[in-house]
Amino acid sequence: MDLRRTAHVSRSVSVDAASGVEEARRSAVRLAERLELGEPAIARVDQVMTAAATNLLEHAKRGEVLLRALELEPRGSLEVLVLDKGPGIANVAEAQRDGFSTVGKAGLGLGVIARLSTSFDMCSAVGKGTALVFRIGVLAPAEAGLEWGVVCIQKRDEVDCGDAWAVTGGPDEADILLVDGLGHGPLACDAAMQALRSFAENAGKMPEARLSAMHEPMRASFSSAISRGAVAAIAHIDWRRRELRYAGAGNIAGTLLPIAGRASSLVSHSGTLGQTVTRFQELCHEWPDRALLILHSDGLSHRWDLGPYPGLTQRDPSLIAGVLYRDFASRLDDVVVFVARERVRDEAKT
Repeated sequence: MDLRRTAHVSRSVSVDAASGVEEARRSAVRLAERLELGEPAIARVDQVMTAAATNLLEHAKRGEVLLRALELEPRGSLEVLVLDKGPGIANVAEAQRDGFSTVGKAGLGLGVIARLSTSFDMCSAVGKGTALVFRIGVLAPAEAGLEWGVVCIQKRDEVDCGDAWAVTGGPDEADILLVDGLGHGPLACDAAMQALRSFAENAGKMPEARLSAMHEPMRASFSSAISRGAVAAIAHIDWRRRELRYAGAGNIAGTLLPIAGRASSLVSHSGTLGQTVTRFQELCHEWPDRALLILHSDGLSHRWDLGPYPGLTQRDPSLIAGVLYRDFASRLDDVVVFVARERVRDEAKT
């Protein structure tokens, strides 16, 4: 498989037996080796992944592990989401205390897992399950600007993923693309890769112009049956002006969720890139302080709601994306969930 075609996709491992624990461990170690994290970090990946997957199996009986490469130069890191719909944890702070156990075993606890990881976050609620995210390796400096997390998974039993994402930017501006190639499989993946290339080639343009630039070459590909076309949305955030500019074609869903008050839906116009688009229109929104931006393809139900998850909106964006995927993805289609917030300057640190 061409890794360039799947670099945006998380690796999913089901854990419902001891064999799933071993598969999660092997997959995590292989990815850490490919990232050239070095022997000490790879040993920690082995230890922490085994412990986290074993805890999942013991407490929840079944769940899912998602692995994603965070590639930097000269060396990156591994991000792992561990998701279950088990009984949940009543007291998360107590559960992270060394020696804590609800099953009478002295295994590697959450507190030790957190210390062995480069970064760690978790959430849990009784009756809703537990989710944790950890990273091992070299992380990017926590600079001001966009802080984000993503889950991108192909349809069950498919190899290629027709959903994709891209993000660029710095302390003053950020640009985000979400794209969903029609259908699933290789042709949908080809359409998504074409959108990613166009997004990179048209850096510096605003969302409406970048969508328009994707449409014409994709229409030529559709006419020659090379791809099926795609739906897509692009967001441009200007932190100095405190504004979000957004344009979409098709059913990529976007929501701007303030810390208090009502959420704002981001409007996309009907149509399909490469086929027929009614029009491209860019709309401007004020960026509220401490807001969340949530973008997703139609592989995630539009009926998602973060209300029943106390405190989740303040957690790691990857953790939020993971919980949304766990509880609202159908797995009958490719899915991408992108969650972002502003990392303010006085909190940024290296």
